[in-house]
Amino acid sequence: MSALVEFAIYTSALALAERDEAQARHVLDNESRINNMQIEIDELSTRLLALEQPVARDLRFITAAIKINSDLERMGDLAVNIAERSISLARALVVRPLIDVPHMADLAESMVRKALDAFVKGDADLARSVLVSDDAVDELRDGMYHELVSYMQRDPAAVRQSVDLMFVAHDLERIADHATNIAEVALYLVEGIDVRHHAEARK
Repeated sequence: MSALVEFAIYTSALALAERDEAQARHVLDNESRINNMQIEIDELSTRLLALEQPVARDLRFITAAIKINSDLERMGDLAVNIAERSISLARALVVRPLIDVPHMADLAESMVRKALDAFVKGDADLARSVLVSDDAVDELRDGMYHELVSYMQRDPAAVRQSVDLMFVAHDLERIADHATNIAEVALYLVEGIDVRHHAEARK
């Protein structure tokens, strides 16, 4: 499931950068596979909890998998949103170079990959590196918002495309947030540290 989600994120960003409707539609066509896997994983996890009654680390692992399953499905939905925006933008004039979007997408993809690796490998340091990266994505989103507002003020004809790009930036930022959620779950699983709602001294 994580491989499908990572591919969806990468392909949706590529479709936007290359104005490639075929790539975007590939993301849309694969959405049902991610949704079906979410249901399968939830059912399996629930069955394990009910029949095996796991305790200690096994219980933490299954509950972590349930949380990550939800985050992955949401990231798949956000990749679909980006793909839909890329189709709209492919048919319109580009209002600005898409330099920040691929950079933001690269950061978000890297965070997703590292967060999942941290969970699979039980790597607390890798999980912490994801938490640190979240600030960089937020800064890129804020910078894009500011620049796109300036474009819209100067050229009302650029409003529709600018709004589409703002939504793309928002979706990429949300993907990074879900990657952060997974990293937090991985950190809790490995070290028993809950960093969800407060700042951690990041080393």
